Amino acid sequence: MSEPRPAPTIGQLVLGRQLQSLRERAGLSREQSARLLRVTAATVRRMETAEVSLKIPYLQFLLPEYGLGPQDTEVFLRLAEEANKPGWWQRFHDILPDWFSGYVSLEEAAKTIRSYEPHFMPGLLQTEEYAHAVLATGAVGRTTDPHRIERHVALRMERQALLTRSDAPAFWAVLDETVLRRPVGSKAVMRAQIDRLIEAVEMPNVTLQIAEFGAGPHPGTYSPFVLFRFDIPEVPDMVYIEYLTGALYLDDAHEVSAHMQAMDRMVTHAEPANHTRQLLAAFRREL
Repeated sequence: MSEPRPAPTIGQLVLGRQLQSLRERAGLSREQSARLLRVTAATVRRMETAEVSLKIPYLQFLLPEYGLGPQDTEVFLRLAEEANKPGWWQRFHDILPDWFSGYVSLEEAAKTIRSYEPHFMPGLLQTEEYAHAVLATGAVGRTTDPHRIERHVALRMERQALLTRSDAPAFWAVLDETVLRRPVGSKAVMRAQIDRLIEAVEMPNVTLQIAEFGAGPHPGTYSPFVLFRFDIPEVPDMVYIEYLTGALYLDDAHEVSAHMQAMDRMVTHAEPANHTRQLLAAFRREL
């Protein structure tokens, strides 16, 4: 069995899109570009979608064919070499599923992250004990192997550092009341987890809201999703939707707009953010 491919960097995602744009502007199909390189069209597609690294020899041949002059080609090649350098998370490639491969890179580069969580606490705010209890059920990653679980937990803990960076993204999550009432681990684990949320609402870049049962159904009742927004013009707003055996990355403007509208309606439907601390304290007293 082949080793899982390391997660792509945001640079690979950006340059892959630019490569596709250059090819299309040159009036070439993937099949035509593939014939120039004497490879399959799938190889060209995988570079454009960042499923593989940006192969410098291929770029050296393709970019002039796409109409780039020597100076612009040299700039693109330097950017590609930089983009191909591994991110910190790539040492976890052995446990990152293929369908999750780009998520951490997008998370690292996002200016704003908005999420709807109907089942579990947001990964960026989970305590180590809570994360371990969730992962030990096999609910994420479909594994109960202790070593792999520890690796998943370690990755999740390292991801959380982005919320305290000097250029930390704005993180805004709507949690269903189910998330707070579903027991994960012991009562002590749940109390510590709610304490973590109470600490988080004091962070200037974190906003949490709770959609209570009593408020009835809302537009996001179907499934969890995450909205990413970037400062990088070449990367469009994106929606991430996870299911049991995979995930979808949506960047179609219509799809993204529909999810943004649903999120905005959910924000209005949920309890105001300035009530969250009080609600969390009340849930904690019940434990």
